Amino acid sequence: QKLLADFLEEATARGLVCCTTDNGAGGLSSSIGELASICGGARVWMEKVPLKYSGLRPWEIFVSESQERMTLVVSRQDLEAVTALAKAREVEVSWIGEFTNNGRLEVCYQGQVVADLELEYLHTGVPRKHLEAVWQPPVHHEPKGLEVADHGDELLRLMGSQNICSRERVVRQYDHEVKGKTVVKPLMGARGKAPQDAAVMRLGFDSYLGVAISNGIAPKYGDIDAYQASACAFDEALRSLISVGVRLPDPSDKSDRFWCACDNFCVPDSVFDPVGNPDGKYKLAQLVRMCEALYDMSCWFNIPMTSGKDSMKNDFRADSIKISVPPTVLYSMVASMEDVRNAITSEFKQAGDRIYLVGKTHDELGASEFYRLRGLTGSNVPAVRKREALAVYQAMNRAQAARLIQSSHDLSDGGLAVSLAECCFGGSLGARIRLPSDSISTLAWLYGESCSRLLVSVRDVDCGAFERIVGDRGTALGEVVDSASLTISRSGDSLVDLPVQSLLRAWDAGLND
Repeated sequence: QKLLADFLEEATARGLVCCTTDNGAGGLSSSIGELASICGGARVWMEKVPLKYSGLRPWEIFVSESQERMTLVVSRQDLEAVTALAKAREVEVSWIGEFTNNGRLEVCYQGQVVADLELEYLHTGVPRKHLEAVWQPPVHHEPKGLEVADHGDELLRLMGSQNICSRERVVRQYDHEVKGKTVVKPLMGARGKAPQDAAVMRLGFDSYLGVAISNGIAPKYGDIDAYQASACAFDEALRSLISVGVRLPDPSDKSDRFWCACDNFCVPDSVFDPVGNPDGKYKLAQLVRMCEALYDMSCWFNIPMTSGKDSMKNDFRADSIKISVPPTVLYSMVASMEDVRNAITSEFKQAGDRIYLVGKTHDELGASEFYRLRGLTGSNVPAVRKREALAVYQAMNRAQAARLIQSSHDLSDGGLAVSLAECCFGGSLGARIRLPSDSISTLAWLYGESCSRLLVSVRDVDCGAFERIVGDRGTALGEVVDSASLTISRSGDSLVDLPVQSLLRAWDAGLND
């Protein structure tokens, strides 16, 4: 695979490849059938295809899904150069056919035509399946009268919960120093403990150009609101890239800036059957809403979906028991960084820096980790407010360009309280926080998981410039302190007063419980 990747990189850079596609599902039948639609036909010779196993019949060769194979379109005058490059790179290439314009896909084997299909029929001839989707919002009730006796104990429980706790035991199994190009690793800071939002990698050693890579997933919201589960996952991947310093997509920018995203759906069977799948219409409606969110978010933020994958039958059955996964989509995003030296990490950097929350907190505790620890679900899941989110990310980009931000961390599972603790994990610093006295409940301020929010620290001398940029989208929370403790208060009442070491122990211990 590595040899093939190196060969393709050089071949495309030299302009030897007109276009290409991989041999995934359906093998050559899909890759050549798709490419043939560009020019209007193709003729292939199966006896020229290298085989891993002898004795395969022509149809087996044509549909085999053997890995590490690509179908390349190469001009005749470049065949010799491609062959020479492949030999130098120790990659096997075979000329297995040619493109035509007769509107047909012809498959030959040892001089005989074994398949001959019209392209129009191949791509559009099969009748399309029409399914009925019926959306009915599920009924969930928001719990009333919740109280927390000790917010310190509550935060320790959250830090050790399975969805938040440290993954260091897994992370350390991979060597992030290979080739010395990884700039932002999973865990950073002087102690190597602060979790980061996105990976940043330098592309080569001849410049500081790099890429940032992130992921977003929110399955816990799926059973309540599949649209917001998809939108929140998209927003998580997006804000993780913004957090490390990536600039937003801009269609008017003619530089080499790029963004791309991949969606990976994991959903239950959505084909209605009165016996086997009586809620299929509702499940299909969930999938439709997930796709609508994908469309809305991709178009609003100008992020192209360049690839994707789906797994559509995720149901467990045993006798009369059937368990379906919540509708889930994972978004993976990659974006370029002009200079990886400007990447921003999550850990607090120095005592005296001011701490701000950028983005609005709403009363949205539905399906939060805070609820989950109590066996509750709720109904008020976070909603992505696209216009508000765009304004927040644009403000972050302006502040980053002015070099005003010392640290940045996105808010996700566990909300503000968890993110504050994680920002303290990098070294021997702590934080003193005073929550605003507004209409938002203390529970929502501490544990709510509203989207499009980032926790940042700013040098004291830069606060004025920073506040002018973010305006009312920024909320001053407190400051970084040189005592390794996290204190949170509101209206003069102490809510949390914990040593960072206690929070770190709970976070580290979670995966071992």
